[in-house]
Amino acid sequence: MVSTDPPDECLKSVIVNRGAEPAVVPTMAELFAAHYAGLVRLAGLLGADDPEDLAQEAFARLHRRRGMLKDPHKALPYLRSTVCNLARNRFRHLRIARLNAPPPPDHHMAAEESAIRGESRRELWEALGTLAVRQREALVLRYWLDLSVQEIAAAMGVSTGTVKVHTSRGLDALNRILKERQP
Repeated sequence: MVSTDPPDECLKSVIVNRGAEPAVVPTMAELFAAHYAGLVRLAGLLGADDPEDLAQEAFARLHRRRGMLKDPHKALPYLRSTVCNLARNRFRHLRIARLNAPPPPDHHMAAEESAIRGESRRELWEALGTLAVRQREALVLRYWLDLSVQEIAAAMGVSTGTVKVHTSRGLDALNRILKERQP
């Protein structure tokens, strides 16, 4: 049967919890308005060269699979996980493309950008880029987005123990890299 309701109204449903008040599930438009900017930020912090595209693709995938999501309140962890996976896939693709492409010319940051960011921030960003993908994801989710270990585990699709391992190893590697670069 085809619904005649507007698309967003089709997405709004009520979940009845045992003995509790019914909880209204947000529409796609409400989810987008509330979380799009944060997902773009996450994709950018993970190093995506096209963070807006990754965030939009995450919402498109959620929209296509909305009927398969068992708990509609887990839409945000699903979106975060999708952004992480898309960024990871993009890095894999770029790595293969770089292997088959001639080396790019050396580009230096513009003088204005360099002055704004400062030397220490640039060094941190470069060091972060040398970490293993999972370590970088764990550190970005933890320290830039200030997510809990449980939220990071949901976004990365791993256990909380694995998150702690990636975070610890990432911090150790980051400290080692930054110490090696100091004069």
